[in-house]
Amino acid sequence: MAPGGDIRGGADISLLERECLGQGLPPEAERHLRLAGQSYHDDAAAEEHLHRALALAPRHAAAYIGLYRFYFYKGRLEEALRVSRRCLEKAARDAGLAQDWRTVQQGDADFGRYEAILPRFYLFTLKAYGYLQMRLGHLDKGRAAIAKLLELDPSDKLGGRVLLGVLERMGQDDDD
Repeated sequence: MAPGGDIRGGADISLLERECLGQGLPPEAERHLRLAGQSYHDDAAAEEHLHRALALAPRHAAAYIGLYRFYFYKGRLEEALRVSRRCLEKAARDAGLAQDWRTVQQGDADFGRYEAILPRFYLFTLKAYGYLQMRLGHLDKGRAAIAKLLELDPSDKLGGRVLLGVLERMGQDDDD
């Protein structure tokens, strides 16, 4: 769920990425995700395939990630934010966390263990949510989400401090 980059970019695909890329995805949903990618240039067709994939696999992260990325890369940030909220709700539910991300505590899950798929997906989703809030000008909401990310990921494995640094530098002159 990171804002940029291709999740398939590395030769060594992690367990989280395998899970999010389709492990356990129904074949028909996988087909629609593939067709969405092939028709990326045709917004209406791609979006239709993504919604069909989500309807066929409403509990699978890959369907949400596909729709999120489509909206994000098309610059449809309000829609990407809506999908990120749904992803955050799904990630919380799957990891057994509170639905209100503001109430989640570090001891609620094993956020520090890289192999812990569900907590890691939750953190990636929280980062995407905070980033989109920032991009849309909702700076206080973005700051709160990134602060929560850093509280849950104090070693900053996901790079939340970079986003917080961007917020802190906003409005400063280059000479400051």
